[in-house]
Amino acid sequence: MMHYFKSAWSGYVQPMLQRPKRLQVAALCFRGSGDTTQVLLVTSRGTGRWIIPKGWPMTGKTSAEAALQEAWEEAGVEGGTCNGRIMGSYTYEKRKKDGWSMTVETLVYAVAVDDVCDSYPEADQRRRTWVTPQQAATMVDEPELQQILMAFDPDNIPG
Repeated sequence: MMHYFKSAWSGYVQPMLQRPKRLQVAALCFRGSGDTTQVLLVTSRGTGRWIIPKGWPMTGKTSAEAALQEAWEEAGVEGGTCNGRIMGSYTYEKRKKDGWSMTVETLVYAVAVDDVCDSYPEADQRRRTWVTPQQAATMVDEPELQQILMAFDPDNIPG
């Protein structure tokens, strides 16, 4: 009897009670190529964890355009270029102020950085650093993002 209850719970009831994943867009900002490749990490505002710039989709902008906007607001990336193709995705649990969390799927776009500014909208709320993709993979918490960073090669971006 218990087996049937567990099967019904995990197969039917629990999936109906789960909320669908929310969607965010992210910019994997980079400069250089080959052995000189570096990626840009920023700290999150809430926990101070190392992340890549990301945020919610924006009305009137494509996902790639929204990722570029987040790169500007969170990291001061100015004049970055993106081919508009998703290079990967990862999921994470976003903690909300009320204590609840939600599963978020994040679409990642590669952004070649031309320049960064020291004065940008969230400059006083975040730190930023340039590191190799391998170093970045050890600094972020999300396993799927770690895999994206470990495999990152600016010479082989889908496009």
